[in-house]
Order: sequence, then structure tokens, then C-alpha cells
Amino acid sequence: MDSFWIYPALFLTGLSAGFVDSIAGGGGLITVPVLLSLGLSPADALGTNKLQACFGSGSATWQYGRARLISWKDCRNGVLFTAIGAIAGTLLVQRLNPELLRQAIPVLLIGIAFYLLFRPNLGAIRTAARVEPGPFHFWAGLALGFYDGFFGPGTGSFWAMAYVILLGYDLTRATAHTKVMNFTSNLGSLVIFLLGNHVLFRAGIIMGAGQLLGARLGSRAVIEKGGRLIRPIFIVVVILISLKLLYQSLRT
Repeated sequence: MDSFWIYPALFLTGLSAGFVDSIAGGGGLITVPVLLSLGLSPADALGTNKLQACFGSGSATWQYGRARLISWKDCRNGVLFTAIGAIAGTLLVQRLNPELLRQAIPVLLIGIAFYLLFRPNLGAIRTAARVEPGPFHFWAGLALGFYDGFFGPGTGSFWAMAYVILLGYDLTRATAHTKVMNFTSNLGSLVIFLLGNHVLFRAGIIMGAGQLLGARLGSRAVIEKGGRLIRPIFIVVVILISLKLLYQSLRT
């Protein structure tokens, strides 16, 4: 990775991933293949990806927090249990092959996309919660934190839908809270990858700089336009994640 052209390419990769991820999730679909194409081992690619992703999810969390779209009190338990789940998932992924998830997750994601398509008003306004925030953050934090540490693609989509369906959030507020949990799981996973010496700092920081800018632009767009912007991008990203994962599972 000594060629000069690689670093502007990494910056632009982080920029585009940060923009998309701050709106609808799925930034890892852009960044991980690029890192793997540079000859990194899967562990190094995942570890470096977590480093650069922390910049983007952290920046988006900051922007949404400033816009008062995040209830920090409700997030405390979610942050704790998401961190626990992410650390457990990252420890396990270094020992097991996540092939089962690679085959199962596209089906779930396609279900989410169709659910949104046929429920056009879902997430348009805030509705009554179906569960209390405490139990929600306990179970969702452990499960989705573990999933993000173990596999990852589609985590933001699962979090956003969970907030909309179970806590009754509108899509804008759901997206804001999703970034808090994404930042938590990214950070928890990063710690484990750092301990395993699977992080390339130069590449991760350059991509992270792009993530900072992209996430800032994306989160500001969401704050200004709300669900009108999130819904179409969210559905497209979920479908693309599904197609990519299906393609990968068919090739193996």
C-alpha cells in the first residue's frame, strides 16, 4: 500500500461510505471490498474497517445529538449491552466461519425492504411503543451488537427497523439512535481487533477523514429533509446489501 494513488482513493471511499452510512447504513459494503482488494487479510480488513467506521458513526452521532434527535437517557442501557454483544461477536468471528449468517441474512433484509415498500407510512410519524426501552435495549443491544461484531452487513437496517416497529420512532429519530449503537459496536469491535494487531492505522485514519466529512454531509441532509430522504435511500441500500450477500453466498 505504498502507491500514492491509494490514499486519495481511500479518502473518497470513506467519504462515500460515510455519507450513505449516516443516512441508511451499509457503508461497510463499500469499504470492506476496497480494503480486501488491496490485499489485506480478512481480519486486517475488518479491523481497519472498524477504525474508519468509528469516525463516521461518531461524527453522525455528534450531528444528530446536536440536533436533539437522541434521547441519551434511553440510550444508556443500549450502549452497555451493544458493547458487550459486539465484543463477544468479534471474539467469536476470529474463531468461526460466519457462513451460516451470510446465507440467512439476505432473506431477512429482503423482508425488511418489502415490508417498507408495502407500508409506505411506516416511520413517517412517531407511534406508541410496543415494548419498554429497558428490555428493548437489553435484547436488541446484545443481539445486534453481537451480529455487528460477528458479521456486520445490515446492522444499521436492523436497528432502524427495531426502533421504528418496537419503540414507535419515526425514521429520522430511529436513524439518529441507530448511529449511537453503530458507534458503540464499532468501538467495541475495534478494541478487540487492536488487541489482535489487525488494524492498519494509516489506511484507517485516511478513510476515517473521509468518513467524518461524508457522515457530516449525510446527517445534515437527514436533519433537514427527514424521512423523505431516508426512506428511498434506506430501501435501495437494503436491497443492495441483500443482492451482494446473495451473490457471495452463491459463489461459495
